[in-house]
Amino acid sequence: MSSEEIVTIVDEHNRVIGSAPRRVMRAERLIHRATYILVFNSGGEIFVQERTTTKDIYPGYLDVAAGGVVQAGESYQTAALRELEEELGVRAEHLERQFDIFYQAPNNRVWGRVFSCIHEGPFRLQPEEVASGRFMDPRLVLTPDETRRFTPDGIEILARYLADRTASGACD
Repeated sequence: MSSEEIVTIVDEHNRVIGSAPRRVMRAERLIHRATYILVFNSGGEIFVQERTTTKDIYPGYLDVAAGGVVQAGESYQTAALRELEEELGVRAEHLERQFDIFYQAPNNRVWGRVFSCIHEGPFRLQPEEVASGRFMDPRLVLTPDETRRFTPDGIEILARYLADRTASGACD
């Protein structure tokens, strides 16, 4: 992650309108693209990572998704595969596309594409981005607990993922 990394900038309809350095995107609250990869084990637990305290957004928070910003000229799929390998050391053979979502908060406006995969580990955590990680029951993640701070976009994504699976009749 570099503040000079050039990222894709989009409008409110997810149409590409340009690119900008990451630091400019954050400073000006520009809408950008990002990938979110939910990593499950075969038991249905989700891999939760603790973000390092040096992250530019939600430092030190727990996160249910690997992923990150889509670089200029990069597709969501390419970005997802790159981020998964960088952050967790996972070379995925298959990512299942789930849905696109617009997330907006005072410090973050993003069009995200959500993917999922199954991986049992081991993981090779990127020390600049991920302090630690562990598998957790996804329902436990969504249970309010004042001792844990999760990234709000990740919580919204996990809640929708689980709701979509329940609505479609998918098994846990």
